[in-house]
Amino acid sequence: MMDPKKNPNKRHKSFFWRRKPSQQPQPATPMNGIDEAQGNARPWARPWYRPTLLKAAVVGLGVLAILPPRANGQFGIDTAAILAALSKMQSLMNTYIATPLKTINQYEQSAAKYEQEVMYPLVAINQAKTSVTRFEGQFNQISSLFRGNVSSATLPQSQNLESLLLSRNAANVPNVSGQFQNVYGVVMPQNAASPQMRTMTDMTDAQAQDAMKRAIEIDALADAELDEANQMGQQISQAAPGSAPILEAEADVWVVRANAYTQSALAELMRTRGIDLANQSKVAKLATADSTNNNGLINGSLTNR
Repeated sequence: MMDPKKNPNKRHKSFFWRRKPSQQPQPATPMNGIDEAQGNARPWARPWYRPTLLKAAVVGLGVLAILPPRANGQFGIDTAAILAALSKMQSLMNTYIATPLKTINQYEQSAAKYEQEVMYPLVAINQAKTSVTRFEGQFNQISSLFRGNVSSATLPQSQNLESLLLSRNAANVPNVSGQFQNVYGVVMPQNAASPQMRTMTDMTDAQAQDAMKRAIEIDALADAELDEANQMGQQISQAAPGSAPILEAEADVWVVRANAYTQSALAELMRTRGIDLANQSKVAKLATADSTNNNGLINGSLTNR
């Protein structure tokens, strides 16, 4: 027996289809009295619904079953409660956070205003920069006067020595001794003077050369300090107020260095002065020795007579 669902001759109809009205058959002529009596009876009644309406109802129920049910958002919490909580949080933040922050902001504005108007006023800063620029111009003029030519020697040998002494170049220090001997000569020969005189002369020449060499080095140091001071002046005229302490610290370091150089120059002057006094003392001693020798010779000559 063939399955009626797999019948190839079965006619497939659309899900919603409209049944054509059936044609009413022609009433047959009663053959006998029995058919006539049964003709007045009501035929078999058709159901009140059609298959199409039944299918539509089933589809509607399926759609209703698939549709999601109504959900209550915010995990079931009422919107009014949420708004009330947010309003309470805002009130607490305004009371315990916003008010202290507002007070802190007022203090910071007062401090900034005090710094701008009292400690670091813009007008005073601009005036200071203008003064620094003016001072730098004056210092440049002083430097040009300080480095003026003061050469005075006229003879070739003395001019060479003078040019070395005024060169302000520490690289010329080794050449001083040769030029010094060309001008002032060397220590006298051994047989030409007494040993004491030769020693005093040698020491005096040595100290004179040391002082000349030290003077050249100090001039070079002075030039370096002036150049650094000019650079600091330019930086100060263009520096921000916050960087002024850094420049001031660097200037203090250079002041300490300058003091050290000054102390070195003072020590050289003291040495030169000490040699000068020693020479005067030596001359007095030699004069005394010569006087004693002369007295002895005179007394000896008179005694022998």
